[in-house]
Amino acid sequence: ASGTISFDTVPEGGVEYLVIAGGGGGGSRVATGGGTGGGGAGGYRTGTGLSVEATSYAITVGAGGAGGAAGENAGSKGSNSVFSTITSTGGGLGPTGGSGGGSGGSGGGGAQGEAAGAASPSGQGSAGGAGSTSGPGSGGGGGGANAVGGGGLTGDHGGDGGAGLASSITGSSVTRSGGGGGCGAFNGTSPLSGDGGAGGGGHGGCTGTTPSFAAAGTANTGGGGGGSGNGGAGGAGGSGVVIIRYKY
Repeated sequence: ASGTISFDTVPEGGVEYLVIAGGGGGGSRVATGGGTGGGGAGGYRTGTGLSVEATSYAITVGAGGAGGAAGENAGSKGSNSVFSTITSTGGGLGPTGGSGGGSGGSGGGGAQGEAAGAASPSGQGSAGGAGSTSGPGSGGGGGGANAVGGGGLTGDHGGDGGAGLASSITGSSVTRSGGGGGCGAFNGTSPLSGDGGAGGGGHGGCTGTTPSFAAAGTANTGGGGGGSGNGGAGGAGGSGVVIIRYKY
């Protein structure tokens, strides 16, 4: 949760930080449409030796973006996370039909025949995967901190979300900021969903012949939400996290 951290003295050697923004929400499509993209992971910034003063600092933990409501709706971009001079940018949204993925810390996957979202600003994640152009095309996966989202495959298979990055700032290795999986096209058969990227990305949700709801990104990882089709709602992005480590 957002809050405040106070330093009674100036930490020797500065602080180590991991600042991850909220993941983007996946888009939704109607039953007869092509597939749509998963949300991009929240921006991922980490480092050591950040200078701080003996004072209090506000910490903002970015919320995940909402998934697109059932029907034909884009998801929402994730919110930024902030500590001191470090700002991580929210993950790009997963689109609906006829639109490209949104830009963000990592970009959202594209809908059928559409481009993916870019990682913007650069250095916090990866681009999403483009939607396939074969009709009805499949959606791409959202980008992750460590890998570009997979492109929608020919036919009815959505792209996988890009993988996140591992950090041992808490003492054990944990992977965060995975992209959301894309949704395959509904063409009279059961479409296949893309897997969420390692690090909290939500699985796409588009199997079967009834509305199928995509998985949300995992809380406190900045994972992107999965894209959905066949009338289901897109998955929400996972909330981000801010972790500070220093010698006391």
